[in-house]
Amino acid sequence: MRAAGSQRDWFFFDDEERDVVERALSAISAAVPSQGDVLEGVLSRLATTAALVRDIPSPSASWSALAGRPFSAESLVEALCHASDYDLDLHIPTKAVLGQAYLIAKINFFKALRHSLALLDAPAELTERLELEIGQSIHTKLAEELFISIVTDAHAAPAVKAGAARFLFDIWEDRLLVEVDDFAPALEAAWQARAKLRPLLGTLLGTQEVFRLFQEAYDHRFLEYFGDEHVETEQLLAFEEFLFGLSHEVITELRVRMSTAGVSCVSLEDARSLVGSAVASWMPEARGSQALYTSYKKRYVEAAHRARTGMPGPKKTAEEYVMISFLRAEAGASRSTPPSEE
Repeated sequence: MRAAGSQRDWFFFDDEERDVVERALSAISAAVPSQGDVLEGVLSRLATTAALVRDIPSPSASWSALAGRPFSAESLVEALCHASDYDLDLHIPTKAVLGQAYLIAKINFFKALRHSLALLDAPAELTERLELEIGQSIHTKLAEELFISIVTDAHAAPAVKAGAARFLFDIWEDRLLVEVDDFAPALEAAWQARAKLRPLLGTLLGTQEVFRLFQEAYDHRFLEYFGDEHVETEQLLAFEEFLFGLSHEVITELRVRMSTAGVSCVSLEDARSLVGSAVASWMPEARGSQALYTSYKKRYVEAAHRARTGMPGPKKTAEEYVMISFLRAEAGASRSTPPSEE
């Protein structure tokens, strides 16, 4: 059996990840050597995948295409801005495709470590740190999908699409070590806080949920955005979906049924009784980053459907509204800043 932690060339982990992985593997290998061997094999394959991502030339290195047209980071940004969500996969570089696969493999490896530690009497501090690393990786995937949704939005402003495309390029360029808090700390703070929250519903005003999010989030910009008096109604409805983990349609129906039943305050169980326990858009039962990712995907699909059909309700997710606003502000700041004199 290879000793846990003997593979020191973990160029694809940052210091925090390296420490957590080494401690987890040591604990697992000491308790169940055969399981440690299995995980070492998974880690070896993850290293191979990471090496592939690392060794693929960067799109930022310009070269002449067969037709003579130079290819560079900016030409990739331009191509992404003109791509649709239907065939985006055919417009992104190989480094990005393999990088996406690597991120899934990394998440799966961390989850395998978590499963193995759950069978042991592992220190709570180690389990919590591993959970944090899983969350950061899932949130990084979520952020990438968020930027993809913006760059493929036919109605987004060109400057906003270009800003999203540049974020995507940075993610793809430095895939192995970049994490969501490196480029979208406001989103990461909101997602971390929301992943810990199980909504109470109550009067459906969201007071308790918002208070708890402010307590948990280390960066309040995402939450403060929806507190601005100029935020449009559709954006507030998207924030309600984010807050309660329910679709706009379910929230609306629940309010109607509460009024009809003369009920002013409901629990999750009460809400299921009023609306129906088989409703497909109920929030995931579990908490955590994977449940948050599931919630985002469902909200995104439902918002896109409303946008196509003209149905009432938010046409984007809360995260899209916030990031579009940030990108628009960043583009405006860039235009208003005079070039520096050499």
